[in-house]
Amino acid sequence: MKGLGISLKLITGDNRLVAANVAREVIGPGAALMVGTDLSRMSDDALSRRVNEVHVFAEVEPNQKERIILALRKSGNVVGYLGDGINDASALHAADVGISVNSAVDVAKEAASILLLEKDLDALADGVREGRTTYANTLKYIFMTTSANFGNMFSMAGAALFLPFLPLLPKQILLNNFLTDFPAMAIATDSVDRELVEKPRRWDIKFIRDFMIVFGVVSSVFDFLTFGALLFLLNADAEQFRTGWFLESVMTELLILPVIRTWRPFYQSRPGKPLWVATVIVLGVTLALPYLPLNKWLGFSPLPASFILVFAGITAGYLIASEMTKKFFYRRAHY
Repeated sequence: MKGLGISLKLITGDNRLVAANVAREVIGPGAALMVGTDLSRMSDDALSRRVNEVHVFAEVEPNQKERIILALRKSGNVVGYLGDGINDASALHAADVGISVNSAVDVAKEAASILLLEKDLDALADGVREGRTTYANTLKYIFMTTSANFGNMFSMAGAALFLPFLPLLPKQILLNNFLTDFPAMAIATDSVDRELVEKPRRWDIKFIRDFMIVFGVVSSVFDFLTFGALLFLLNADAEQFRTGWFLESVMTELLILPVIRTWRPFYQSRPGKPLWVATVIVLGVTLALPYLPLNKWLGFSPLPASFILVFAGITAGYLIASEMTKKFFYRRAHY
């Protein structure tokens, strides 16, 4: 638990000497102790300021257990409470996560969020690791989806102001979303860097918003570079423009995944097999679409090799810019 950034506290109605002896074995020597009589003389504000420094609460009453949990939460902690008796019910309710055991009294089991079926506390550490892995992968999906959608829709709105035709047809937008959903679903099985599991993280909507804006703007910059290349360098007609932007849009959204899925340089973190397999397959299908028999129905047209080379260069530039932006963004955010 300590290695996962979780501090342990012992709350018991037992004698202070018994509690101190157990604390030496479980928490370690030198654990600060407070008894129920001292606790009863403290105000809630005073307890909130003191509660993080105390490791053992002994000779406490059932209502004081709940008060300690509430003070821990008020002081900014996310609290899990493990108990099995009737006098633990109120504390189990007050905790962020109440944990009990299969042999506990019914009241405690009903109050708990998690019930341990085996006598093995390793399940709690495993659960924490699994939860942090799930959280990290959830953020990857949110980062990819919000930044890509923000950037693409900003680009779509900008292109519509000066183009005499729709930048993309509705069915092409839907196809874009459909294809990129396969790698997005595979994110749930992705491997997670060790540092993202070792330390607890909090939901930070401001951080997500900033990520969306920064990387969305980077995406839009390269979209407009694509527009310029298609119109002024390659002299594309409407169908070629749509085909070109569709390819660039899907390629960048797929290939940005290795960058945003990790804090490290992308080449130092290996993605999970389902993710990179899905990415490669969808990338292959996307590049083949303009040359398949159904291309006319989708509004695509075959593109010369010069178009593909230009898109490859733009995509490479986008990945390099995104990697550099990521490094600056995380350093500035101190995340």
